[in-house]
Amino acid sequence: MPGRASKLIHNMDLRTMTQSLVTLAEDNIAFFSSQGPGETARRLSGVFEGVREQALGLEPALGHLLGVAHLFDLDPETPANGYRSLVHTARCCLAHLLHKSRYVASNRRSIFFRTSHNLAELEAYLAALTQLRALVYYAQRLLVTNQPGGLFFEGDEGLTADFLREYVTLHKGCFYGRCLGFQFTPAIRPFLQTISIGLVSFGEHYKRNETGLSVAASSLFTSGRFAIDPELRGAEFERITQNLDVHFWKAFWNITEMEVLSSLANMASATVRVSRLLSLPPEAFEMPQTANPTLTVTISPPLAHTGPGPVLIRLISYDLREGQDSEELSSLVKSNGQRSLELWPRPQQAPRSRSLVVHFHGGGFVAQTSKSHEPYLKSWAQELGAPIISIDYSLAPEAPFPRALEECFFAYCWAVKHCALLGSTGERICLAGDSAGGNLCFTVALRAAAYGVRVPDGIMAAYPATMLQPAASPSRLLSLMDPLLPLSVLSKCVSAYTGAKTEDHSNSDQKALGMMGLVRRDTAMLLRDFRLGASSWLNSFLELSGRKSQKTSEPTAEPMRRSVSEAALAQPQGPLGTDSLKNLTLRDLSLRGNSETSDTPEMSLSAETLGPSTPSDVDFLLLPEDAGEETEAKNKLSPMDRGLGVSATFPQGFHPRRSSQGPTQMPLYSSPIVKNPFMSPLLAPDSMLKSLPPVHIVACALDPMLDDSVMFARRLRNLDRPVTLHVVEDLPHGFLTLASLCRETRQAAELCVERIRLVLTAPAPAPAPPPV
Repeated sequence: MPGRASKLIHNMDLRTMTQSLVTLAEDNIAFFSSQGPGETARRLSGVFEGVREQALGLEPALGHLLGVAHLFDLDPETPANGYRSLVHTARCCLAHLLHKSRYVASNRRSIFFRTSHNLAELEAYLAALTQLRALVYYAQRLLVTNQPGGLFFEGDEGLTADFLREYVTLHKGCFYGRCLGFQFTPAIRPFLQTISIGLVSFGEHYKRNETGLSVAASSLFTSGRFAIDPELRGAEFERITQNLDVHFWKAFWNITEMEVLSSLANMASATVRVSRLLSLPPEAFEMPQTANPTLTVTISPPLAHTGPGPVLIRLISYDLREGQDSEELSSLVKSNGQRSLELWPRPQQAPRSRSLVVHFHGGGFVAQTSKSHEPYLKSWAQELGAPIISIDYSLAPEAPFPRALEECFFAYCWAVKHCALLGSTGERICLAGDSAGGNLCFTVALRAAAYGVRVPDGIMAAYPATMLQPAASPSRLLSLMDPLLPLSVLSKCVSAYTGAKTEDHSNSDQKALGMMGLVRRDTAMLLRDFRLGASSWLNSFLELSGRKSQKTSEPTAEPMRRSVSEAALAQPQGPLGTDSLKNLTLRDLSLRGNSETSDTPEMSLSAETLGPSTPSDVDFLLLPEDAGEETEAKNKLSPMDRGLGVSATFPQGFHPRRSSQGPTQMPLYSSPIVKNPFMSPLLAPDSMLKSLPPVHIVACALDPMLDDSVMFARRLRNLDRPVTLHVVEDLPHGFLTLASLCRETRQAAELCVERIRLVLTAPAPAPAPPPV
């Protein structure tokens, strides 16, 4: 059935599909209306009337989006953006209803016709089609309110909040029951169903305050009532996504870290010679500056929020290479961590690889470690023939921004300096990461450029998050139906990463949160670091105050600080001081980097980091070559439409289904910290983005974060930076952790490996001429 539905999508245009569906619906209406006053016949007649109404109402709106969707592509060879994804998803739903309507028309007289089953499925997909129609109208509203050519709304934050408040009230349970994952490739759907059953079962144990992760996990897939009742499962799934806090998602996502499950995953992965968990001591060291290697800069250990602490990294290598069994490296092995070094019989050491891959794992900044991602990293190590280090950075909400970035940057610099211990000569270094890890790839590279140390030779980012501000975009609308990235969960992860206070709700479900050994930060410390560290970090992270570049290689220990926040308190207020920087917009950052100067070394260097720029630097929502065409498309909407607010999004007579799960516990405010370029690299000024190395992005067409990738690639393309964007079809966010699941995920994972190989095998650039 899914294969036939897929063929319908590719072989029929939208109008033909709609007309065929309406004709079949009318035929079925006539038949069941003639079957007497029975309840089943009445419901079947009613559901086909609903299908006809929604299909006829949806077709013009989809046609409008199709007519302008090409204006938002990166280029003609990469037809992908949130508008296209919405149209594709709606077509998937229409195709399924068309197939089911044909089946009913052909078998309704048969004694084997399962009336109740077909009725339940038709009603579920009708609900999904209704909600999809609402999303399409929201997408049309974005065409009106956004800047021409922009996929993200940039304007009045109050309007954004109103939009999100309206959006989150929509009913979502229909997408988590019978329709679960209908938009993805068929091979993914059984996995999603298993995950959804496990999620709601885990949620029951969680809300009953049962102790111990193993207790909940042992019955993760044993709740039969959720397996046999899709409607119940969908309603419970919606309740969980709307109301349980980030600690629940941290606990659930970390189930894959359990020894039994991780062992099973590793059994199916490649066998490597080296897999060692190392602990890097929190000791400052010197790095040469790229522009003048005779000068050095001090790389301090991570300090934000919790003070100096070790950084854990996992070294993975298919072959045992020179340096990897040295006493110096062995002294760094974490005593209570996994240590796998197959030396019996002792293999012959391979020479050091010229390449090194530095990996940052995903998990929404709140969950998972390198252990969750180890299975595909082992395959990468085999296919690339290069050692890989994966950074186990500290997780939010216990360690909010910028702790993870500080740790990742420290580990990256340590790896560059000590690559010989890792089995590499360090000639080619690639950063790789997925989702939150993709974000860290960009921000670590930006920080390396700001410090003046070696920038990686390239970046491979899989479905990265580049915009952490709660801005509406067409692809973000897909979060209404995405079982892996619901909008409320995304918002809670971002809120945790920013260091915002976790709400304490008084209902019984919320009272159960925070168990399973999850330690919450002290509220006063959290607010202090959020208020001070978030606003001042951009200006203080370089740690330039009182420290000059040194010609000596001896590390200079600097006075210990408890956090970046507290160090910032000693800095004088100025044009880029803590209070003023906290409320800066992207335009402010660019203009100040251009117009304000200072004679002090630290101020001039800060300005260099942010600029010089021009006002055009921040107009990344505009494509000059398409601006006229996009404006014309935008003007096709009537003046009345352009002036309407969020409440007038839907046409008269259309009413989407609203959630019955009560108010959604989701923070909708926009903190100034999410505009920090080191948190949302899409908002970085041009002068910063020009420092990035070649970037390769692998995104998913049906991912709520697709627009993050498209807009980031467009910004780099407009700056003449080398960038590629490849968008895979019919796969969900997080496909790398599902790499062994099916042919489609394996092919997508292989694509990521190919992009990394491009970085590692590219010829080295010609050396710069010596300064005159």
